[in-house]
This record gives sequence, structure tokens and C-alpha cells, in this order.
Amino acid sequence: MLKPEASIQDRFQRVSEAIIQAAQSAGRGPDSARLVVVTKAQPAAVIRQVVDAGARLLGENYPEETALKMDELGSLPVEWHMIGHLQSRKAGLVLARFDMLQSLDSLSLAEKLERLAVDAGKTAPLPVLLEFNVGGEVSKHGWACGDPSTWQQLLPDVERILMLPHLRVHGLMTMPPYSDDPEASRPYFVQLRHLADFFHTAFPAADWGSLSMGTSGDYPVAVQEGATLVRVGQAIVGPRPARQG
Repeated sequence: MLKPEASIQDRFQRVSEAIIQAAQSAGRGPDSARLVVVTKAQPAAVIRQVVDAGARLLGENYPEETALKMDELGSLPVEWHMIGHLQSRKAGLVLARFDMLQSLDSLSLAEKLERLAVDAGKTAPLPVLLEFNVGGEVSKHGWACGDPSTWQQLLPDVERILMLPHLRVHGLMTMPPYSDDPEASRPYFVQLRHLADFFHTAFPAADWGSLSMGTSGDYPVAVQEGATLVRVGQAIVGPRPARQG
């Protein structure tokens, strides 16, 4: 729970310790889950405080806004992860500036990124996670996966993406339906872990080791269920300021 009187340093430390405790409670190593601090809509000054506190992975939603912050901040010892829905017309910016796309949510977007990478003469593949809609919510993006009996139908899209030389799949990402009760998210996290196991069986040569799941309200539960990346914003940086324009 966010304590307004605490500093970003204090909140970052508290969340980091909670992640370690959740991992150890599930018999996992203390470094098995990494913290992605969500800095979308936050100004450069806040990002500097987050990095000074120890953050090395930053999660952003708006490519153009993030590019401006990257320019303002210069070289920082961080990775920039795109975690929100990526509009096709902004794909080139993510390809050029971001270290990972956690929210690859369609075959068409994957193919657009591949074409842009070829046109740009890129050699290093872009690390990506495939986004899945575990709750079937129309407001969420990603492949629907709520019914395991339909998982076989996902294989053609996944196989095609795995064949794209300029993208490198590292695992899966999801955002479960919102609830005030962290335990309500647990079945959805379990579902994503089982889906990763399904893909590992179907495509054993690919990397399915990364699971990005869990946010400020439920990240300890996500870690207990296998998350390797948790996306925490408000519990560290406080509420997002209103976007300008």
C-alpha cells in the first residue's frame, strides 16, 4: 500500500523486499523476479529518483512521450520496456528506441515490426513478450486464452512470430481483470503459467522463460505464481499525473 510520507527510495526498497519474500515463500530464488518500475506519464525528475533508488527496468506506455524523456535524461543504466498497447503507426519508434516490447498483441503488429526492421537494416532482434487476454475483457488487448480448449488455435500465429528473424520471443505477458482482492488475480496468473508450459511443449526450442504479470495491487501473488517480471508503478511513484495535451 502506498504511504505518501515515504520517499521513492523507501517505497522502492519496500516493494523490492516484498518481491524477494514472495519468491522465497514459493521456493524460488531471491533474484528470480525482476521489478519493472512503471514510469508512464511521470516527469524526468521522478524517473531520476527511481533510478537513483535502484531501478534498472522502466515501463512506459507512450512511445513519443518516452522518447522525449530518453532525450532529456541522456544515458541512464536502465532498460526501457514498452508495456502498453502499441499502435501500428508508432511501431518504428519502439523498434528504434526501446529495449523490449512486453505487449506484442497480434500477428499483424509482429509482421509490421519485422518489415520495419528489414527496411531499417537492423541486425539485432527486438526482444518481445506475447500479450494474452486471460480475462476475456473487451477493453484489454492480446490473444484470448481464457479457455484452454482453444489454445491449439493460437499455435499458427505463435509459430509465425517465432519465425520472424527480427523479433525474439522471451515469454508471455498479461493483465488480469481489476480487483481490490489480490487473490482474485491468482487463477489468471496460474492460467498464464500453464499457457507458457503449453507453448514450451509445442515449441521447445523457443524461450518461454519470462512471465510479465502483476502490478501494484497484486504483484506478490504474481511472484508466487511464477512471474519473472512485475510491473509496479503507483506503489513506488504514486498516482500518475494528468497527461498534458
